[in-house]
Amino acid sequence: MSKTLRLSEKWFHRGLWLVAFLFAWFLVGLGSTIVGDLPQVETYRSLDDYLDPARAPAVKEAILVAQKNAKDAQAALDQAQLRQQSAEANNRAARETFSNWLATRKATARPEQDEELIARTKQLDELRQAERDALALVERQQQAALDARQAEERAQAELQSLQDSARDEYLSEQRAQELRVFGYRLALTLPLLVAAGWLFAKKRKTSSWPFVWGFIFFALFAFFVELVPYLPSYGGYVRYNVGIVLTVIGGRYAITALQRYLERQKLAEAQPAQARQREMDYDQAQARMAKNICPGCERTVDMKDGKTDFCPHCGLCLFDHCGHCHTRKNAFARYCFSCGTAADAPAVPVVNAP
Repeated sequence: MSKTLRLSEKWFHRGLWLVAFLFAWFLVGLGSTIVGDLPQVETYRSLDDYLDPARAPAVKEAILVAQKNAKDAQAALDQAQLRQQSAEANNRAARETFSNWLATRKATARPEQDEELIARTKQLDELRQAERDALALVERQQQAALDARQAEERAQAELQSLQDSARDEYLSEQRAQELRVFGYRLALTLPLLVAAGWLFAKKRKTSSWPFVWGFIFFALFAFFVELVPYLPSYGGYVRYNVGIVLTVIGGRYAITALQRYLERQKLAEAQPAQARQREMDYDQAQARMAKNICPGCERTVDMKDGKTDFCPHCGLCLFDHCGHCHTRKNAFARYCFSCGTAADAPAVPVVNAP
């Protein structure tokens, strides 16, 4: 049909489609913002909100205290282990020195060195005692660290027990909240879809058709695309059931429209050819003629042979002759392409030359 439109009319038509898409784009942006902000109408709660208020704070405080004690005990243990390593090294070095000195003492057998032997032995005993003290300190810090870890584990186990007890209530409330939010979104998008169906059926051929189609595009996008990221586990049933219902309604509408169209075609083909030709839309007839289709019955006709003047299927006149210059022309043309005479001008009789 676009081949028969005026150039300015084509551009206006394209501009109106641009208006429709722009209108749909802005509506989609607004709808996305609204749908995305809908969860804010609900106050989201965490699992901690469902714990026993009488026990949970004390358990959490116990965990914090145990973690702090474990951290302090580990720091003290590191220091005690370092001191133990230093005491072991000192004791080991002193014993090696004493062993060397003792070997020398046996070799020389000098009695005046007996007092030094006693002193060195006493020094070794002191180093050994320091090593034992350092080891005892390490063991105490290990015990303190172990006690702190076990206290934290007991508190964590108690907290886990409280969480397990509250989890069913939390999940139940979460599912209910999810259902409410989905209901808000569905209550927003489903009426848009219904309104789009009504506009398609009643208003798509009016002068406001760009806004009608823009709203239809927006409604379809909002329901079948924008709603998808927020669908709960059962949301697919709603989406696909609505799609099935719309498909059935659209299919029934298409079947009914086809039946009405076929009935109109039968009634039109039963009328005289001249009456049918007068009632046809000019642009539509020209578009069909350009595609080698009969404007009356819409069946394919070979119009390029230069001889076919009538449709072989319904008998409609497709080509006639200009009443002024007698040139063969499109029967639906308003003016002769050869001489410019109006199609409804009175015919000029042909005068044969003597």
